[in-house]
Amino acid sequence: MKRILPLVVISDIHLGTYGCHADELLAYLNSIEVETLIINGDFIDFWQFKKSYFPESHLKVIQKIIKMSTNGTKVFYITGNHDDRLRSFSDVSLGNIHLRDKLILRLNNEKYWIFHGDVFDASVRISPLLAKMGGKGYDWLIVLNRWVNNIRVKLGYPKMSFSRKIKSSVKKAVKFIGDFEKLACNLAAKQGYDYVICGHIHESANRIEDTPNGKVHYLNSGDWVESLTSLEYDNHKWTVFNFMDSALYDGFEVKQKAQAEELISKSSIEDVLKQEDQSIVDFLNIIKN
Repeated sequence: MKRILPLVVISDIHLGTYGCHADELLAYLNSIEVETLIINGDFIDFWQFKKSYFPESHLKVIQKIIKMSTNGTKVFYITGNHDDRLRSFSDVSLGNIHLRDKLILRLNNEKYWIFHGDVFDASVRISPLLAKMGGKGYDWLIVLNRWVNNIRVKLGYPKMSFSRKIKSSVKKAVKFIGDFEKLACNLAAKQGYDYVICGHIHESANRIEDTPNGKVHYLNSGDWVESLTSLEYDNHKWTVFNFMDSALYDGFEVKQKAQAEELISKSSIEDVLKQEDQSIVDFLNIIKN
């Protein structure tokens, strides 16, 4: 039985990359009936998009969201840095799908500021090329991580997350996340918002922050690369949904192992890194076909 929710926020799905957990996201979307769905950036990863790698499961996610919109769900697609090419089409609406750079909402007389968050990322603003190189490195790290975890599980060891270890051990990474959240909250409070909702940093959050300009409720939807989280609003309350802590996760462990083994058998790490980005035209051609 589907859960009925007024509002759900997802972000950082990164369709078109090896790290994307499209099957899990599809299972989640199939488990809910939602009035408003907000996709808060980095839905499609145009930085790393390749015509040679856009699996059927990734297409099914797009088709599912289109189907949700035709069935009455209002979908807001807020652009992020990995799908920044779509910012040329901001403020365009196609039926129930609305493309935006940011979104301002009012719920229960409270004001919400919703945006991806890359505006606070100096690497994106100052050196886009460096940021794109970092994106490729992150995708490579995810592939390597899955390969290592597949071996660890077979040997009876628990899984580990390379990127989380890096984030928690590298002071600059920890500081970046802290500075990002602090800046978002300070600006939101200064502009009179009660809530600020971001994505971008792949770290889910749901807490009230004290700022020099007053309290503000900070929310982050996390990602569907590692955390597999979303934000759900129901009965005037926000919660972080974690796919891996839910009943939906049952059975996906086996599927993940099979996918990892297939990926390893078909391509080496070097093969993955040698593939170059394709243009947005290639993506549109895939959708048409």
